[in-house]
Amino acid sequence: MCVSRLVPRKGQDTLIRAWPAVLRAQPDAVLLVVGDGPYGNDLRRLARETGVADSVRFTGSVPWSELPAHVGAGDVFAMPCRTRRGGLDVEGLGIVYLEASATGLPVVAGDSGGAPDAVKEGETGFVVRGESVPQTAERIVTLLGDAGLRARMGAAGRAWVEEKWRWDLLAQRLRELL
Repeated sequence: MCVSRLVPRKGQDTLIRAWPAVLRAQPDAVLLVVGDGPYGNDLRRLARETGVADSVRFTGSVPWSELPAHVGAGDVFAMPCRTRRGGLDVEGLGIVYLEASATGLPVVAGDSGGAPDAVKEGETGFVVRGESVPQTAERIVTLLGDAGLRARMGAAGRAWVEEKWRWDLLAQRLRELL
């Protein structure tokens, strides 16, 4: 599953291009794409063109209060973001990865900007080259095929968020810096 604005930098197109390989390994897999944006129609067309439209669900925008239920519907959170426009269009911290980790999901993050800082490689999820369809597919297939690995990474992600990324801790660090 992926929650994000639908814009090229976020990498939903990489997910859709990876989806045929995911389906070969996990025929019942469904990709849930939550969000809206200017890239939505292109992504829907790409899903049709790659023959995966039946296994890709676009929800459009959902109210903030419903996001936890949508994230909870997933087994893996994936957003293979990438840097664009010569380094001028990059992912920030990637708080969405921390939010997914907080719910106990393992994550597959792109290597853009600060996104890798929101993942402990091999512990809470994986960092992939955002433009790499094969690498993205491989990591998703690995996670979908191993419930124990998903559970371990999900638990590690939740613990890490509780230990290092809570708002009260971040606010205290900011107070100390100021």
